[in-house]
Amino acid sequence: MPIVSIYRDHLVEALGQSLTDDEFDDLCFDFGLELDEVTSEKDMIMRETGSGERAKEASEAVIYKVEVPANRYDLLCLEGLVRGLQVFKEQIPSPRYKRVPPASGEMQKLYIKPSTQEVRPHCVAAVLRNITFTSESYNSFIDLQDKLHQNLCRKRALVAIGTHDLDTIKGPFIYEAKPPADIKFRPLNQTKEYNAVELMDLYSVDSHLRHYLPIIRDKPVYPVIYDSCGVLLSMPPIINGDHSKITLDTRNVFIECTATDLTKAKIVLDVLVTMFSQYCAEPFTVEQAEVIQCDGSSAIYPELKHWEAVLKVDEVNKKVGIRESGETIATLLTKMCLKSEVIEDGSKVKIDIPPTRADVIHACDIIEDVAIAYGYNNIKKTIPNSGTIAAEFSLNKLTDLLRQEVAMVGFTEALTFSLCSQDDISVKLRKDIKSAPAVHISNPKTLEFQVARTTLLAGIMKTIASNKNMPLPMKLFEISDVILKDNNYDVGVRNERRLCAVHYNKNPGFEVIHGLLDRIMQLLAVPFSRECGYHIRSCEDATYFPGRCAEIVYKGEVIGRLGVLHPDVIVKFDLSLPCAALEINIHPFL
Repeated sequence: MPIVSIYRDHLVEALGQSLTDDEFDDLCFDFGLELDEVTSEKDMIMRETGSGERAKEASEAVIYKVEVPANRYDLLCLEGLVRGLQVFKEQIPSPRYKRVPPASGEMQKLYIKPSTQEVRPHCVAAVLRNITFTSESYNSFIDLQDKLHQNLCRKRALVAIGTHDLDTIKGPFIYEAKPPADIKFRPLNQTKEYNAVELMDLYSVDSHLRHYLPIIRDKPVYPVIYDSCGVLLSMPPIINGDHSKITLDTRNVFIECTATDLTKAKIVLDVLVTMFSQYCAEPFTVEQAEVIQCDGSSAIYPELKHWEAVLKVDEVNKKVGIRESGETIATLLTKMCLKSEVIEDGSKVKIDIPPTRADVIHACDIIEDVAIAYGYNNIKKTIPNSGTIAAEFSLNKLTDLLRQEVAMVGFTEALTFSLCSQDDISVKLRKDIKSAPAVHISNPKTLEFQVARTTLLAGIMKTIASNKNMPLPMKLFEISDVILKDNNYDVGVRNERRLCAVHYNKNPGFEVIHGLLDRIMQLLAVPFSRECGYHIRSCEDATYFPGRCAEIVYKGEVIGRLGVLHPDVIVKFDLSLPCAALEINIHPFL
């Protein structure tokens, strides 16, 4: 959870009332937050460095450290936290955020060049016009950017924020990517110019910036933003140029967010401008900017999208465990910055979700806010009208019993990934991927996780390969789900619980695997019978050695296979000794 540090004096001034530490702690709890610590600069320095000399110069002003939910980006600064608390206490109404065209009639434009597509393809922009900074609000502005970078922006990997003094630069702006040697500028707080290669060396020892260098260091080109005069504003996600840095005297701020994830960039821009637009000459208004894509299409930012949701009063009461009217629920939601009103004779509530609440994506998020505003401690505990006795799900109970018994036979349990590569379930098992009923990941981040597994065998073989220096024989098993395409199900797939065991030794050990199958059937009270029990019959499977594979048949249905693995399969898993394997579906035994 992010921790927001706030000076008590600044908080009291912003709230317009004095609160004791206990009163503020109670207020935070009621609002769904937690006052983590009450400290001071001096105490923090002493704790972190142990230096009494440095602590002497530090302030003794009281600092509140407030723990904020990770998805509440609107509470990561003093402005957002105070605004939320004031709305919660019904001191002010929730503001309506809006974007406006510039008074001059000509929007700031930013052009995205095709060269950025291979490194950091997206960019959004906006302008805070006629803003007035104080030292406190300026520091808060910088601190919010840092917190967003560490949280939502995933340490600038997804989004990087650039803020510039608009009066020192001139649009339209160009976002492009250039070879490192062709990029030269004076970075923030430096006295001379560097090219991008030199900057990488310079910041490789910087305690703050060195963590961001790997994001673009190995790329053939680096992203940069220029103004119409050729002044370099920023080299995201590393550092801005010194020429356009903002100061306490800055009155017009140009904000750009470059990103690999456009949705995250929109959220970051919305949060930043909504938090600090209160300092503009016309509060809570943001000047829009136009971003022209490399294909010629354009978009206006920030979006500042307000959207509506409608909930049934009965549904809210049922899920929270209260009995309140629609008017009361609307009031509770309005206190949480979700302006609401009753519709349809009080049976439903219409909620306006502002752009600051990117965490609200489903009805359950709104219902959670009702519970917070109502107070969890105020929800009465009730005993259900009907008495029920809980029981373990039968499939899980059978799985647990089998785990114990297979382990007692001498096998060691493995737990492997549910996702694997396409080759793991096809090429390495001598199968065609097109014939496998596999669920494919649409945008896999790594070659190791391309599809959902259709067999447990591949995972166990990889486990053996990672532990092949262990003493022989190696006997591993796993009882887990595989995921198979099935159009008979609403979601188009189904889970199937399977048991897989592998014997790896200098000899295949087919008799060991066969013995394990017989022991499992004995425990399940399934007789060896063609009519009412189980039996095995010869079959051909490309994964297994010819003539050394058998189907397991239970009541006329094939439920699995056992046999000696094909030498090609063993070699492709980087193994050298023979293996015998068993894999069966345990659903039929329920």
